[in-house]
Amino acid sequence: KQWYQRRVAITAGGHTKAVSSVKFSVDGNWIASSSADKTVKIWSAEDAKIERTITGHKMGISDVAWSHDSKLLVSASDDKTLKIWDFSTGKCLKTLKGHGNYVFCCNFNPQSNLIVSGSFDESVRIWDVRNGKCLKTLPAHSDPVSAVNFNRDGSLIVSSSYDGLC
Repeated sequence: KQWYQRRVAITAGGHTKAVSSVKFSVDGNWIASSSADKTVKIWSAEDAKIERTITGHKMGISDVAWSHDSKLLVSASDDKTLKIWDFSTGKCLKTLKGHGNYVFCCNFNPQSNLIVSGSFDESVRIWDVRNGKCLKTLPAHSDPVSAVNFNRDGSLIVSSSYDGLC
């Protein structure tokens, strides 16, 4: 398949409010989208059919990310929480609480045992996937954190913010 040669491979609708994030699973079979409608939708990458709608957040969702084995998802929400979801069942495994404002961004490390999150509370937090506990809070910025990520081996974290810093 040479999907990259097309201008638009698939256009899909399904959310009832703005879509905030869209990510391919690492295995390439699925697409997860998050929305202000408080849902994560899982789509088949083959035909763009909705396979599952995941609900549980009390406010809109700003970001979604896949674990590196494509078995888990994490979502970041305006309800100040992150949720870890089991992809196969759509069930919430853990709710991560600790941010003092909207959680705007999230990502798994390459080993998928840690999650990094960024928030409008200007902090970056590192979470243990297994027990859902916050391992470290980094007072990283003087404005909301807009993106977070791990490097390839998981030894470094990068964040960006409305304060103009990375």
